[in-house]
Amino acid sequence: MRAAMAAAEVGDDVLDGDPTMRALEDRVAELLGVEGALWVPSGCMGNTIALMAHLERGDRFLAPRAAHVLGNELGAPAWLAGGMPEALAWEPGPGRISPETVRAWAGETGPYYTLRTRLLCLENTHNAAGGTVLPPDEHARLVAAAVDCGLRVHLDGARIWNAAVALEVPPAALTVGVDTVQVCLSKGLGAPVGSLVAGSAAFVAEARRLRKMLGGGVRQGGVLAAAGLVALDRIEDLATDHANAAALAAGLADLGWPVDRPSTNIVLAGVPDAAVMSRRLAEAGVLAAPMNGSIRFVTHRDVNRAAIEDALRRVASVTTH
Repeated sequence: MRAAMAAAEVGDDVLDGDPTMRALEDRVAELLGVEGALWVPSGCMGNTIALMAHLERGDRFLAPRAAHVLGNELGAPAWLAGGMPEALAWEPGPGRISPETVRAWAGETGPYYTLRTRLLCLENTHNAAGGTVLPPDEHARLVAAAVDCGLRVHLDGARIWNAAVALEVPPAALTVGVDTVQVCLSKGLGAPVGSLVAGSAAFVAEARRLRKMLGGGVRQGGVLAAAGLVALDRIEDLATDHANAAALAAGLADLGWPVDRPSTNIVLAGVPDAAVMSRRLAEAGVLAAPMNGSIRFVTHRDVNRAAIEDALRRVASVTTH
């Protein structure tokens, strides 16, 4: 990846374009089944750009409870996009919402002082729910409900590659019907930086303007795009991360930890005090973070099966003292 970055052909992406950046954006657009894509420094910026394009100030947007756009982007959807968030309860399962709930919260046409709902934000995989996946049929029903109610749909697909691998479907099968989608290259794929926001050609043109407004003008971006192209060659490697997460979950269960089998590469384990346990694990050399009252373990390309076994031995030393 570093060799590809060093050898990248570059231009000026603000002025006349960067050839490596264009190659990355075209490849991602094809993978997602949309007209175009735009590289952005982070998934948060990508989501913010999409919401800025979809919402007018004071518009309500809907999202599953604990979605990244609700709790992990420092209020940018409200502050920068001017959107009023509405968290929808999980019903079919962790991180998942029902079409009936979407219809109920979409609202109806009323007098001028009626709150206007304009957008549904989906997330696949749902990070805070433990990397749970949204299968194509369920995705289609949610999109149909939104469209029936006159809503646009944005998909936070930061981990869409994990969802596609887990479901054994192409990424484009998980974007059908959405207006915009954001995908990340720096999660399990291993790029040092970068996401893309994608949709119609008209949206990408507006997104480029909004990126510049947010301070995202990119000059010789091909140096970073080259890393993204290498990352996209590694999508199938995520299956190894999923298998390692399953092994970690099974080992934690054997140690008496309350844990469900992970859908992808995120393992959530219940503990009485997540903050205290996180510190104790760090002292034992296992880095994991508190999340919603659980401990969150994430497997990735730098963690092999031997590291999983070592981590379990260290966890055992913590939980038996």
